[in-house]
Amino acid sequence: MYDSADLNMLDRLIQDSAKVPLIQKYDKFQVILTEDHGINYQVPIIQVPKNTLVIKSDKFPTLKDFFQGNQGECKRADYILISDDSQQKNQQKNQQKFMIFIEMKAGKAIEKEVIQQLKGAECLIAYCQKIGQLFWDSPNFLTGYEYRFVSLKHINIPKRSTREKPSPQKCDRPENMLKIYSPSTLLFNRLIGN
Repeated sequence: MYDSADLNMLDRLIQDSAKVPLIQKYDKFQVILTEDHGINYQVPIIQVPKNTLVIKSDKFPTLKDFFQGNQGECKRADYILISDDSQQKNQQKNQQKFMIFIEMKAGKAIEKEVIQQLKGAECLIAYCQKIGQLFWDSPNFLTGYEYRFVSLKHINIPKRSTREKPSPQKCDRPENMLKIYSPSTLLFNRLIGN
């Protein structure tokens, strides 16, 4: 059970097979993201807020039987992390509700395709939002979130380091995504720009 109406509704809306569980470790939470295509690799995200739901968005059908796919509209990023810590007692003045869209790549990646995948995951959330608003009679469902877009790329280098491409903005659009290369572990706060 979450301390967030949005997360409780999403939890009931989405199949368990499309969710990634949080792991509790030393009174903190983490999630392990996995890329299974090509070279298998995992990236733990640590210090994840307890009120976070992780969705494996590529479990959603591609809709190729409906859309032509010429603009990349059938693509989706790998993961969506939805975090709502707005009910916590020790609230800070900064935003506490985030949606983080993450695409993981092993090997070469074309930036235009990564952008399309991030946009596709954003469309999936918009679809879920409409279902909650119309079918669950919840007009404020999934409103008030800040969006973050992240690309994780695994490259074969002898030393596993985390290198980021500097970003002039908060990575709040797919075109301004945060690019992280060869991460071994990531802090949740780094993904939201803190």
